Amino acid sequence: MKYLVIGIGNIGEEYAHTRHNAGFEVLDFLAKQNDLEFKDARYGAIAEYKFKGRIFKLVKPSTYVNLSGKAVNYWLQKEKIPEENLIVVVDDLALPFGTLRLKPKGGDAGHNGLKHINSILGHSNYARIRFGIGANFEFGKQVDYVLGKWTDEENLYMPELCETCIRMFKGIATIGIQRSMTAYNTKKKKQE
Repeated sequence: MKYLVIGIGNIGEEYAHTRHNAGFEVLDFLAKQNDLEFKDARYGAIAEYKFKGRIFKLVKPSTYVNLSGKAVNYWLQKEKIPEENLIVVVDDLALPFGTLRLKPKGGDAGHNGLKHINSILGHSNYARIRFGIGANFEFGKQVDYVLGKWTDEENLYMPELCETCIRMFKGIATIGIQRSMTAYNTKKKKQE
């Protein structure tokens, strides 16, 4: 059983460790933990991870966020992976930092990467892991915020958040998406 896991992000050193690259960070974290090596290939860098008889093709698209659908479409076809086995890890402004949401399908929530994937596939019926980055920016400063680096405090939580994202997609392949949502979707912290 094969799965395609797409981490949304932008290539280039200037984008490394920025909020928009949360998807890349999750896949890099998994690769580092398991001594996996990403190799440059068409439309992205690819690595393979095996878990309990499942094969996960991990892709960090080289198309930049706004054209993520090209990499998704290419690798689904090349690896003969059914669309229902697609998992996308994406940053989300609408969720507070520290909140993770696994969803079986949904709209693009204004995210250009998801918008492009949806338009290329012609639907939005694929699993996505929404990685909350918060919206702590002044009016007109959204781009600077999204393309900004994680704060020192945020960096402290990144390993734990990446680990939970990895459990989510391993869960999809083993216990199913509904049970994974129940087990791993994190709750928003209560406002004091």
